[in-house]
Amino acid sequence: MRKPAETRVPVLPAIAERWSPRAYDAAAEVTSHQLVTLLEAARWAPSFGNTQPARYLVGRRGDPTFARILATLNTGNQAWAFRAGALLIGVTVVENEKGEVPYADYGLGLASENLVLQAVELGLIAHQMAGFSAEAVRSSFGLPDNAVARVAIAVGHATDANVLEDEQRIEREHKPRHRIPLAEFAFSGEWGTPALDD
Repeated sequence: MRKPAETRVPVLPAIAERWSPRAYDAAAEVTSHQLVTLLEAARWAPSFGNTQPARYLVGRRGDPTFARILATLNTGNQAWAFRAGALLIGVTVVENEKGEVPYADYGLGLASENLVLQAVELGLIAHQMAGFSAEAVRSSFGLPDNAVARVAIAVGHATDANVLEDEQRIEREHKPRHRIPLAEFAFSGEWGTPALDD
């Protein structure tokens, strides 16, 4: 299902087409080549002073890492994410040999956005999640003290929303996307004064 962004002017197709579906095809695989492509896109994201704070735990459906990541998700996310072709945990390295890494979370955010936009380019879907236990990730994967799990990401192939088998989830999948208008998003002169004319 497509739900392209409604924009005043055209934006990059991957940006317009990116959204966060939950209806994954449990029979379709994410290939090793696709995973490498996603991770390369993430690896080449900008970061403050080239500190590169982003790291990822990666599991493909059917392997032990996938099962361990799935177990860290809350039950609401487990209910659909088990069908994804791959599950990842985005981890921030908050300290290196020079001390605290500035803007580490921002760096992981940039890397993860690269990853999900690359997924769109590959014809895949991606859904980022806050609903998981960072402490369970730390315990299960032996994260060092300077690494913090910040986001879970499901990647795979889209399928019909009816696979979700829950009316509320199916309805949410079909619900139109929404963003605040530009007049409430970008200001000039002072806060609240729109930067752009309608």
